[in-house]
Amino acid sequence: MNAAALDAHLASGATHVCTCWSVVRRDGFTLGFTDHDRAISFDGIAFMPESGLTARALASTTGLSVNNTEAIGVLAADAISEADIEAGRYDGAQVTTWLVQWDNPEARTVRFVGTIGEITRASGGFQADLRGLTDTLNQVQGRSYLTTCSAVLGDTRCGFDTSSPAFSVETAIKDVSKAQVFLLGSVGGYNDHWFQSGVLEVLSGAAQGLRGVIKLDRVAGDARTITLWQPIRASIVVGDMLRLVAGCDKRAETCREKFANLINFQGFPDIPGEDWLVSIPRADGGNTGSSRSR
Repeated sequence: MNAAALDAHLASGATHVCTCWSVVRRDGFTLGFTDHDRAISFDGIAFMPESGLTARALASTTGLSVNNTEAIGVLAADAISEADIEAGRYDGAQVTTWLVQWDNPEARTVRFVGTIGEITRASGGFQADLRGLTDTLNQVQGRSYLTTCSAVLGDTRCGFDTSSPAFSVETAIKDVSKAQVFLLGSVGGYNDHWFQSGVLEVLSGAAQGLRGVIKLDRVAGDARTITLWQPIRASIVVGDMLRLVAGCDKRAETCREKFANLINFQGFPDIPGEDWLVSIPRADGGNTGSSRSR
């Protein structure tokens, strides 16, 4: 990328530039688009014309305000399909926009980097809200002091390896109802409720790469039934492969006994509850002055 060459070209007074933008989904799938009438390639991405996708002007500021723009496009099976949008495959996808000298793609500069926010669909098309990097500054910072753990099982704060065979398993679907209730065969070695509050990930089929949070995990005989809080937003059929990851209810007891990971517990199990503020000594109680958690 040579921004200086682009600046020199723009200063010449006779310019031939175009806009290119890439969309990289969270599963790594990448699409490239351009408003030029021919394909342009750089950084290993082919930016295709006539895609039906256009971007509005970028609203940029010098402070910490959020930089936003919009992308408007036509739904097409070979580019961005309605099924993929409905399945949530483009939620949070990274978007990068360049201003490019089309006959010398090395002369280019980045104009926008951000993610896809809300997507709306109507009349065979879609409109996506693009959120700039400063959008992350709107997230609440700091931590909450709770009796339960604030980490997510397997993240950097938790530090637990969920890929261990004792805490994850791959299995095929025996039956499925509304892409939310899954009947599985015998998954030996895992107790009832073992995967409750865990994660179900689809490994094959039309819904490959999608995942959901497990609401219920029930074992009856040689069958196991998994129910999600929300259905998977894509077609799932018998025979598709799933990966189940054990669940954590965020309690200190579970962290110690199920995962042997209490050293990384991110909660405060001994913090007084709200009733502590109104508690008083009782004449018939053992007022020894010792810890209330004992």
